[in-house]
Amino acid sequence: MSASPKIEIGQHSTKGRKERNDDSYGVVVPEAPLLASKGIAMAIADGMSTSMAAKEASESCVKSFLTDYYATHDSWSVKTSVARILTAVNRWLYGQGQTQYLSDRGMVSTFSGVILKAGSAHVFHAGDTRISLFRNASLEPLTNDHRTKVSRSETVLSRAFGIDPDLEVDYKVQALQDADMLLFTSDGVHDYISMAETIDLLHRHQDHLDKAAEAMCELAFEHGSPDNLTVQIVHIVALGANHHEALHSNLQLLPFPPDLNPGDAFEGYEIIRELHASSKSQIYLVKDLENGGAYALKTPSVNYDDDLDYIEHFTRESFIGRSLSSPHVVKIMPAKTEPRFLYHVMEHVEGETLRDWMNRNPAPSLFEVRQIIGQIIKGLRAFHRKEILHQDLKPDNVIIDGHGTVKIIDFGSAHVRSLEETFEREFNKRGTVDFIAPEYHHQGQSFSNRSDIYSLGVIAYQMLTGTLPYGRGFANKRQTQKLCYQPAHLKREDIPFWMSRALQKAVEKDPAKRYASLSEFENDLN
Repeated sequence: MSASPKIEIGQHSTKGRKERNDDSYGVVVPEAPLLASKGIAMAIADGMSTSMAAKEASESCVKSFLTDYYATHDSWSVKTSVARILTAVNRWLYGQGQTQYLSDRGMVSTFSGVILKAGSAHVFHAGDTRISLFRNASLEPLTNDHRTKVSRSETVLSRAFGIDPDLEVDYKVQALQDADMLLFTSDGVHDYISMAETIDLLHRHQDHLDKAAEAMCELAFEHGSPDNLTVQIVHIVALGANHHEALHSNLQLLPFPPDLNPGDAFEGYEIIRELHASSKSQIYLVKDLENGGAYALKTPSVNYDDDLDYIEHFTRESFIGRSLSSPHVVKIMPAKTEPRFLYHVMEHVEGETLRDWMNRNPAPSLFEVRQIIGQIIKGLRAFHRKEILHQDLKPDNVIIDGHGTVKIIDFGSAHVRSLEETFEREFNKRGTVDFIAPEYHHQGQSFSNRSDIYSLGVIAYQMLTGTLPYGRGFANKRQTQKLCYQPAHLKREDIPFWMSRALQKAVEKDPAKRYASLSEFENDLN
């Protein structure tokens, strides 16, 4: 079975009894790697006939959805990516209507779209175009028509793009199966043919989807539809192989690097010396043979050459490091050539870990602590803006260079929203006991940015007091319920009460009582 999904498309659109066709529709199947990371986009839109630029409105909705979605960041979830696009499109249509046509009906369109990713349909909808699921001889609408009755026989659109600057777009996720069909229709079609007639035509023309789409439009016309007529059918021939297994298969094709020694040439670099070695990895100081620059090369330990979960996390660190751009996050460099081994190259940071700094400074000033925590916040904010949780924030994963610049390192345990959508299982959360948020020990409890804020609060508390806020970290669910907070101002006299309260709020056991944003914590800490 192919790792990539396979679809068949049938389409038909006509102006019907109208003077022009204001409907728009389309499907985009991108090339790899976007096909795996972003999925397939498909949409339909119906420009409101009473608006002054109906066709332009529907085209703007569909084109923006089908093209701009693939320009959003790889780490963003489908929901976040599409929400950014649709919000911008709606406000642009509304603004154009107000300025170019001096009316809130200048550029108005309904819209219904789907992102097919990792076996699920992410459905976005506003208006009375419709998406339905055809499965096992039954037809189920996946969208609700946004219409309001104004009389016994008349309804009007209650929601559409371009009417108001703030638009609520319906969102749902539908699990799909091989052989499913997604049916996109404009109201000129589904208002004039019955569900039974639709099912019959899908059965009759299941091997000729263009003919099925055309037959639906023709039948709606025969039944007196006065509107434009558009049908788009997407047949899910095969969802593709399990993306998780496909990734592992690709990763296993890259062997672990051989033992490296000073003077060795490796992938365009010269090995200078070993900087660090553990049971999990080796880090070498290397020189770029082209530009002479100094970098750090990280290789996986042979102890894990058959551990797929370890390989997954090692590769994830490389993906995240190339995704982020912040002076407070260590940078992963792009590969010079197509890699022949599993490794990645990072910027080389001359300095010490925050743990080493804390050992040298057991009683730092409040100012010094605020300065360091403030820089960690800047780095952590770069993660959160890309919908990435670090999940293993601790003093050993923070480096301070010779100029006092603080950088976050080690992203192997990070949670990337877009990757979690792609894979069928969740990755293991591998935080450190002393710093991991208690919600990770409670099955079914969600984790969020507040989980990283908890770890940051523990770091700040330990920097100031030399101890942990609950005496020790949470090793299990029972300890999260039993251990009690120990106020920081009772551990160190020069900690102001208000600062102690800020630390306490950052490390609340209940995430809902914790700071919701890094900025709130930083403001209260200062």
